[in-house]
Amino acid sequence: MSLDVSPALLEQAERGEVDEAEFVDCVRTSLPYAWEMVSSLVAQLKVDGGPFADNQTPPPDEQARGQLLRALASDAIRGALQRHFGVRLAFQNCHRVAVFPLDASVEESLARFTSVRSQVLNQSPEFRDC
Repeated sequence: MSLDVSPALLEQAERGEVDEAEFVDCVRTSLPYAWEMVSSLVAQLKVDGGPFADNQTPPPDEQARGQLLRALASDAIRGALQRHFGVRLAFQNCHRVAVFPLDASVEESLARFTSVRSQVLNQSPEFRDC
């Protein structure tokens, strides 16, 4: 299961409308490693500036890796995180997460990060089964 959905949040969904702040809180509590990764990268981007901030350290275990995969592979979760933090998220190799500001000036950096070339260059034998 991706998220620990409370009965109240499930009831909202069954009625048709889900409060996004409550959904984001559900993501925060259900996927703490992924939340902390994105939060820390957003903070790093704000402090350091630049076109993006990224993580290149593999998760400590499979549970953490699974949280990143669930958070970034789900359009709903990824979109909610992007709106909540006011950034664009990019993802490579089951652990390399990057945050980009919502600024047209970084479009070239984002395109380069998400390019086929960057994906190929970011390969390594230890990531083969990640």
